[in-house]
Amino acid sequence: MSTNQEQLKENIAEILTVSRFYVELKLKGSSDSVDAYFMECKGFKYTQNVIEIAEVFPQNWGEATRGRVIRTKMPGNEKVNNINLRRGLSSSMTLWNWIEEVQAGDWAENCYDGSLTIYRQNASEGARFNFTGAWPIGYSIADSVVSGSDLAFEELELAVETFKRVPTAG
Repeated sequence: MSTNQEQLKENIAEILTVSRFYVELKLKGSSDSVDAYFMECKGFKYTQNVIEIAEVFPQNWGEATRGRVIRTKMPGNEKVNNINLRRGLSSSMTLWNWIEEVQAGDWAENCYDGSLTIYRQNASEGARFNFTGAWPIGYSIADSVVSGSDLAFEELELAVETFKRVPTAG
């Protein structure tokens, strides 16, 4: 087993001991087997506007002699919310390097397609979502108190063009 696979196995074991599931981020074209693990994921939301059309048809309706108004609804533009990911502060620089590349103006070259995989505690895939055109738009470190027992958390917000649930590998 390669060193990279061993490290991956150790990371999974550590994550699964403190949570019932975890989220794995994998960016297309990355040389890492996994780009990041997260304990919390928010913002998976797809909505579609409704266009309502009112048309008048030359049809008698009661005592009205000018026609009947028929309302029709049809799908409009779709919208995908930003995805918010949260995890314990990590020593990995992968995500921070991505943020710096976007900040430096290399936005178009750093929009990535990828996937978020949600794993169960037994390490089997629970769900997989593929996304396109993702880039980091926010990063924060949650407030921490040195004398407290809370972990330091980092949060990453990604803008994505599309996301789609796909069948799991297993």
